[in-house]
Amino acid sequence: MTVKVPEAVIDGGYVVPDGNVFGHSFRDYEKESERQAGVAEFYRVNHINQTYSFAKMKKEEYGRLQKGEMSIWECIELLNEFIDESDPDLDEPQIEHLLQSAEAIRRDYPDQDWLHLTALIHDLGKVLLHSSFGGEPQWCVVGDTFPLGCAFDDSIVHQQYFKENPDFENPVFNTRFGIYKENCGLDNVTMSWGHDEYMYLVMKGNETKLPAAAYFIVRFHSFYALHHSGAYKYLMNDGDKEMLKWLHIFNKYDLYSKSKVRINVDEVKPYYESLIKKYFPQKLRW
Repeated sequence: MTVKVPEAVIDGGYVVPDGNVFGHSFRDYEKESERQAGVAEFYRVNHINQTYSFAKMKKEEYGRLQKGEMSIWECIELLNEFIDESDPDLDEPQIEHLLQSAEAIRRDYPDQDWLHLTALIHDLGKVLLHSSFGGEPQWCVVGDTFPLGCAFDDSIVHQQYFKENPDFENPVFNTRFGIYKENCGLDNVTMSWGHDEYMYLVMKGNETKLPAAAYFIVRFHSFYALHHSGAYKYLMNDGDKEMLKWLHIFNKYDLYSKSKVRINVDEVKPYYESLIKKYFPQKLRW
């Protein structure tokens, strides 16, 4: 199902706040703080270990969807235990961020119920952190994502750490196009492994009824080098360019809705459960 972006509502009505919950600029990776030091160390380990062969191996392992069965809401509740170590803007449990994003979009795009639900589920791949899913380390679950199999772009956060990545000096991978062709389409690109790719595989493997734009948002919402800096557009095809419009809309709410304002879960849960029933099977394979 294709959803056309209504030209009149591309910007929505959302007012971007001046700073994050810590009083700093959003995605400020240079601001000195104890949390920033942890974020820098996270990306050092991430950039050294996220190789093309590693991502292919993880995609094959988790793409089988053999970790268990559970509903969307059961997965949301599992995430309550975790805080994203790569995020300089938030130190709250994941359910807070999911509901803040979804409710902000719901206010500005009341008729796009699929987008409300996409906001609610976009980070559910972080369930990879849970012990029942193998207890993966944060460096291969969260953080910005980027293409593998071609050169690392300078716009990627903490890109200096890629010099220790085995792919950095590999002549097959370290050119502009690497193993890809111009405009090959992002469907044909191997991305760094993490929660984005995993949730995309879960959606695809369970044949959800969400539109193509939802799949694109979930898979590439952490691909900041593309949707924030404009890098890697030479790999996109025409379909990707159309989907990118929705990703730009979504990203504003994903990034800037993070706050200390709590959402009353009991009040909004019935609405989101109705959307889950509309677009997802009762139980999903994970």
